[in-house]
Amino acid sequence: QVQLVESGGGLGQAGGSLRLSCAASGLTFSAYVMGWFRQAPGKEREFVASISRIGGSSYSADSVKGRFTISRDNARNTVYLQMNNLKPEDTAVYYCAVDLHIARAQDMGRNGVDYWGKGTLVTVSS
Repeated sequence: QVQLVESGGGLGQAGGSLRLSCAASGLTFSAYVMGWFRQAPGKEREFVASISRIGGSSYSADSVKGRFTISRDNARNTVYLQMNNLKPEDTAVYYCAVDLHIARAQDMGRNGVDYWGKGTLVTVSS
């Protein structure tokens, strides 16, 4: 079955950096758009970034644009989220996701997600 396993979360400082990884198995990784979402305490889960099947295009939420970069390594079945210039409001559980029914990165999350990882907690101190 499809499994998505996130890693790399932890405690970061405002202005600092963290890199999240998501290792995928049970699917033909290079065939699918991948994405990252996050859920802050007391808030709904929200879209962070997505990347096309071969990594040629990516999209990100306005709140992280210019600070976070999504990338993927299809040889390693892994998607990454490089988070720079962290802010306390970035504190959240970050989830990796895959949508098996879309071809474009900009469509990630519009009609739900097929699989989620269990999430990794990122805490940013001021």
